[in-house]
Amino acid sequence: MKVKLDENLDIALVNIISAFGHEVDTVVGEHLGGSTDERLFEKVLTEGMMLVTLDLDFASPIRFPPSSTYGIIVLRPKRSTIRLIRAMVEATFRELDGISLKGKLWIVEPGRIRVFDPG
Repeated sequence: MKVKLDENLDIALVNIISAFGHEVDTVVGEHLGGSTDERLFEKVLTEGMMLVTLDLDFASPIRFPPSSTYGIIVLRPKRSTIRLIRAMVEATFRELDGISLKGKLWIVEPGRIRVFDPG
């Protein structure tokens, strides 16, 4: 799976996600930092990528319908520490192993994943 890592996430997460066998691009690496949410959403649609972000705007299935995507993962840590976010990403991608996120929105909180599947 191809993954787009939003600019609000540590670049070191690329190695963690890659270790699970995914191809990872970053918003920062593609010089898209500061782009609107709409521009980023359009980019992941045209590139056929899953989006991983801390941006709660992407948790709105009305504004950003997951049905047309390869999946959206919104991380909701209790505290935005690098250590906690890294642990959440590892747990999420371990859980994702062998599961298609296409058309779905995962809202990931410590100890729980809420899935929105419009299909």
